[in-house]
Amino acid sequence: MDQTKWHQLTANDLLHALGVHAEQGLSEEDAAARQERYGRNELSEGKRVSPLALFFNQFKDFMVLVLAGATLVSGMLGEYLDAITIIAIILLNGVLGFVQEFRAERSLRALKQLSAPMAKVVRSGKLCHINAHELVPGDVVLMESGDRLPADIRWISTSSCYVEESALTGESVPVNKHHQAIKQDELPLGDLKNIGFMGTMMTRGTGKGVVIRTGMDTEMGKIAHMIENTESMDTPLQHRLEQLGKILIIVALALTVMVVVAGILHGQPAMGMFLAGVSLAVAAIPEGLPAIVTIALALGVQRMIKRKAIVRKLPSVETLGCASVICSDKTGTLTQNKMTVTRLWMGGRALEVSGEGFEPTGQVTEEGKPLDLKNDQALRRFLQISALCNNAVLSESYPSELRSAKGSGKQAKKAKEVKKQGSEELKPVWDIKGDPTEGALLVLAAKLGMTPQTLAGMYARMEEYPFDSERKRMSVIVTHQGGRNVLAKGAPDVLLNRCSYILWDGKVVPLTAGLKQKALAANEAMAKQALRVLGLAYRELKASEPAAQESAVESQLIFVGLAGMIDPPRREARDAIAVCRRAGIKTVMITGDHQLTAEAIAHQLGIIPHGGQTVNGVQLAQMDDDALDKVIDNIYVYARVSPEHKLRIVKSLQRKGHVVAMTGDGVNDAPAIKAADIGIAMGITGTDVSKEASALILSDDNFATIVAAIEEGRGIYENIRKFIRYLLASNVGEILVMFFAMMLGLPLPLVPIQILWVNLVTDGLPAMALGVDQPEKDLMEHRPRAAKENIFARRLGWKIISRGLLIGVCTLIAFWLTWSVDPNSAGQLTKAQSVAFATLVMAQLIHVFDCRSSRSIFHRNMFQNRYLVLSVASSLLLLLAVLYVEPLQPIFKTVPLHFRDWAITFVMAGIPTFLMGIGSVLSGQRSGKSGGAKPAYTSNRRAA
Repeated sequence: MDQTKWHQLTANDLLHALGVHAEQGLSEEDAAARQERYGRNELSEGKRVSPLALFFNQFKDFMVLVLAGATLVSGMLGEYLDAITIIAIILLNGVLGFVQEFRAERSLRALKQLSAPMAKVVRSGKLCHINAHELVPGDVVLMESGDRLPADIRWISTSSCYVEESALTGESVPVNKHHQAIKQDELPLGDLKNIGFMGTMMTRGTGKGVVIRTGMDTEMGKIAHMIENTESMDTPLQHRLEQLGKILIIVALALTVMVVVAGILHGQPAMGMFLAGVSLAVAAIPEGLPAIVTIALALGVQRMIKRKAIVRKLPSVETLGCASVICSDKTGTLTQNKMTVTRLWMGGRALEVSGEGFEPTGQVTEEGKPLDLKNDQALRRFLQISALCNNAVLSESYPSELRSAKGSGKQAKKAKEVKKQGSEELKPVWDIKGDPTEGALLVLAAKLGMTPQTLAGMYARMEEYPFDSERKRMSVIVTHQGGRNVLAKGAPDVLLNRCSYILWDGKVVPLTAGLKQKALAANEAMAKQALRVLGLAYRELKASEPAAQESAVESQLIFVGLAGMIDPPRREARDAIAVCRRAGIKTVMITGDHQLTAEAIAHQLGIIPHGGQTVNGVQLAQMDDDALDKVIDNIYVYARVSPEHKLRIVKSLQRKGHVVAMTGDGVNDAPAIKAADIGIAMGITGTDVSKEASALILSDDNFATIVAAIEEGRGIYENIRKFIRYLLASNVGEILVMFFAMMLGLPLPLVPIQILWVNLVTDGLPAMALGVDQPEKDLMEHRPRAAKENIFARRLGWKIISRGLLIGVCTLIAFWLTWSVDPNSAGQLTKAQSVAFATLVMAQLIHVFDCRSSRSIFHRNMFQNRYLVLSVASSLLLLLAVLYVEPLQPIFKTVPLHFRDWAITFVMAGIPTFLMGIGSVLSGQRSGKSGGAKPAYTSNRRAA
């Protein structure tokens, strides 16, 4: 049944095909049989994973298994505190992962909430109210303003029927529905004017329809199916951490075995070498890494909340940092979703209207000069028609805390605080109730002080002839000073055919063919600018003229002019898109709106570069995946697309190697949002479905907030690289000092308890402080890093190995200089191990400041990150405690150090940073002499 072209059938053919009578409806027996065949009219949630299974799935990650092994080893060594710490880390990450997945899978349940709970249906000739899930194909349903459509229906009769479909199709204004057959074959959802879709809302009029699809066969059901079968992508961070875990375990085991074997071959006790090797293995695996990553992401989330971005999935924060394409919905995301009149044409005059949105502030200007309403009869008449031939309501409201300013308690206190913050907080919020097009005309009139309220004393409505898809016009009869006036608005070509006169130069003159052609040319010019155009007209009724015949009333009209309106772009969106372009991020508009409108908005926002393409849904449907993949990098606007198209676009971009951020607010965006690498939903206008499918929610619906989120994401990833650099360089230093000592036949420079102490204390606090480090200034001037970039890319691997090598060598030299004074003394060996211990700690604590910059320690203010300064000071105090507090000395096998010992320690600990800093300065000078450019954020991806 779903293959039938329902929109092509006449009402009689439709009823015949479904075996139903329009007045009698289905019988109860027939309805029961059809429900047995088609099932209940509800959306499937698919196979549900139990919360317990979701929880245990969190512990299948490779790094978690490595940490579990480290826990076992720590327990074998008797290091129970270390084991408990690792277990706590594993559980913390498991709980966070469980919460994220549990919330994400609620998207289908949110989708089900859009189904109407009740439906008005004709059964056996009687009007019944039944549960919507009992509807079956063939049921005759009645709809009126305010009803949510309970299934996909084909209209068989309508009266001024308007349906809000933006959540499904992206259409920016309610769609005028009709019941005539449409002969075209393949049409996008937005053009199926004789079909209503489950979950959409009637905003005006009445209608009767026949159910053609129920449950998962509806357009809403198709979206549910796509969400159910769309796999969430692992984030680049998850890929890289898994890769890092595998590398660490292989390297750690290999080096540990080599150290143990070398020590035994050089005469060291086998048991002692085994314990030392196990300690090194535990130290080589940074068990604090997942916890530090989690903390860094969580703190980033807190910063992003302050910047109006709410994060639902922690790893998605980092994913933003490598986003190369942002696919954005138009309506409400790049635009304000507030239809606004911007152009007027009256008697050959082209006028501009300032002001945006629903706030009634602005001017009407001609060649830059404001018009005086008192001296402009045409404009005055135009605004009167705009305000009176109108059913919309313009309202203003204030935040509740301001309305409660005179009260007491918390609300009054909050009101005073808000008022102190400045006038911006005190501005009223303006809103339109009713049709957006009528709302735009109402706001236009209000900008010059003409409102239904100010005109109420002079005009009173007597009669209304409503707008519908056949008439394409609306008119009202109002009384004024004892007379009656007809005020009309509608499609310009239709209205001009009802006019015999035109207001020109302030006078009423006959509408000649030449003047009519000028008006039509003005209408065409506005339409080419993607403006929605309405014509306005009026005339005075004669005292003897009846008002019952609308065709007679709406004739001999006087044409006043044209109003051109558009949903304007957000002011800050253009700047945000420019920042994205500088950062190498491509912005793509995907909308269900008309192609001409989409192109106009895209040009205003600077989305389409020279040579950029626009594709509509019909063209997209004609391309297979291979054809789409070939051209997708040059397409910047997709218009009149369906939910399936949005999903195809995201998948194609991903196949081309892009990291895709998908923004949207409607139900139609949800599958693509879930499939994208980073799904972004609008917090104010967004549906529950889009929010539940997303990883990030913009609480202010502001495209510019995405840029702030990307900056945070990049900063967080760079901080993760910083503490990986610090942790691994420190661990390499620990392993190499033991390895070189064994190769040279020296005693153990460090005992197992010291290795574990460095791993637990010195590594942890400074690494955590690096996780909240301030980003470098040029962060948003680089291209996105490649999605498959190795975590050791951009010379990070070299920095880790070279610094680890220097730390290991310098620590071993400090040990040898102290031990060689008296090699045969057990006390001297303990002192040498204490010096090596102190040198290793100091070298790492100096190195942590080096990790703040991609260049060297000299490129940034050392004291800028106060958390890092405090953590280093804490680690130093703990080092001094281990060395000088007598009860701790036997536990950690240390002795107090004297002046000579500290001199060796500081010199050896400072050499690695000194050498690397000199190397960086020399490298920078060579780069400057050769005219080298600033290194890119990534070297293996072309700019988006």
